[in-house]
Amino acid sequence: MAAVESNYKASEMLTEVNNAIYAVLVGGQSYKIGTRQLTRADLSLLYKLRNDLTAQIAAEGSTSLLDDTYVAVFDGR
Repeated sequence: MAAVESNYKASEMLTEVNNAIYAVLVGGQSYKIGTRQLTRADLSLLYKLRNDLTAQIAAEGSTSLLDDTYVAVFDGR
């Protein structure tokens, strides 16, 4: 996902994305009252944006190449 140009820091945007995810999970994707309708952002896009922002935040304070790497050890038991 491409980086978004804005005046907000990645951490501030992450807070807003988490709030939007919460709103969709609690209030639903869309609803209609009379002739008015509200449709919130697509949940899968919000998750992708959250992952991207989390990676940006992790990369800001780090110089390590493999920050998001995990090691599993299988010893054959």
